[in-house]
Amino acid sequence: MSGPVHSALVIGGGIAGTAAAIGLARGGVEVDLVEQASRSRSVGSGITLQGNALRVLRELGVWDRVRAAGYEFNDLGLRAPDAHGTLLVQMDDARMGGPDLPATLGMERPVLATILGDAAEEAGVKLRFGTTVTALAQDASGVDVDFGDGASRRYDIVIGADGVRSWTRRTIGVDVEPAPTGMGIWRLVGPRPESVTRTDLYYGGAGYIAGYCPTGPNSLYAYIVEDARDRSMLSKAEQLHVMLDLAAQYHGPWDDIREQLTDPDAVNYTWFEAHVIDGPWHRGRVVLIGDAAHCCPPTLAQGGAQALEDASVLTELLLAADTIDDSVLTAFADRRRPRARAVVDASVQLGAWMLEHRTDADVPGLMGRIAALVSEPA
Repeated sequence: MSGPVHSALVIGGGIAGTAAAIGLARGGVEVDLVEQASRSRSVGSGITLQGNALRVLRELGVWDRVRAAGYEFNDLGLRAPDAHGTLLVQMDDARMGGPDLPATLGMERPVLATILGDAAEEAGVKLRFGTTVTALAQDASGVDVDFGDGASRRYDIVIGADGVRSWTRRTIGVDVEPAPTGMGIWRLVGPRPESVTRTDLYYGGAGYIAGYCPTGPNSLYAYIVEDARDRSMLSKAEQLHVMLDLAAQYHGPWDDIREQLTDPDAVNYTWFEAHVIDGPWHRGRVVLIGDAAHCCPPTLAQGGAQALEDASVLTELLLAADTIDDSVLTAFADRRRPRARAVVDASVQLGAWMLEHRTDADVPGLMGRIAALVSEPA
């Protein structure tokens, strides 16, 4: 393999993919991005972005837009699962992006997707929605790509950012699939009552964790974590009924949230999963980032941040390289893997302690170690 990167294909229009596309395009690379979903499709509920995620969004030049669309806060509450939702403690949250960024910002995932997509187009990225990749064939100097619409093109590099079920990962022969961790999560989106001004967490009660996060001046997402169960046979109305029953056992601001929980389409249920690719994250000129390379349960709210850090580091290395070769892409994974592994392992460990009902677990110590780790730039 030889020569710097002039053209790139990004497969996947999520956080990792659009962030990588923006960074490369601003560095002078001709970038195409393909996403199998339609542009009008809104996917996801809310997302909690901690300071290290906000740091990358600032690097991408979208921080002002993200800040205007989201809801920032700097503290965290712990409440009891009692009849009053008693506030046990209110603490300052770690500012992982530095003192000039908030500790946390919540926002709606579709809104973040729109901001990143708009920024990508402004940077010159060609976005193609409703498009799939059907074949990759590479040699020492590039990758030939066939698309589902019959088109084909050659690129200097292909970035697989197509999520936890990555087609790219399977196609290049990386035999890693996510494994369930034993927990499932109910999520809902809805209006933000005035009583919700930050994330509060309730440990115990009907589930392992119940919590919420404001995602904008008038919106929030809320969640309850339980043992992983097969909920696939439930209708949307039945899902709403189950979540209402669980939410009825939490109080304080949950009482205000529950009053407005009437839309079955606002509720979804998924299992926690985790994986990290231990070996190389690339084959030839095809490299994996984000959930395609590693994913973690949301117990530390670091999934989006780790995807953004992948995009930032890969962009930095590619734009600085005189030659695209194994050493550049190996250096990318070697730099990112220890940090991603630490975050995934800690996220899984928190869940395992709850599943085991451990009372001696050093949760503050674990969370403090990860906060210190990710406070350092990736």
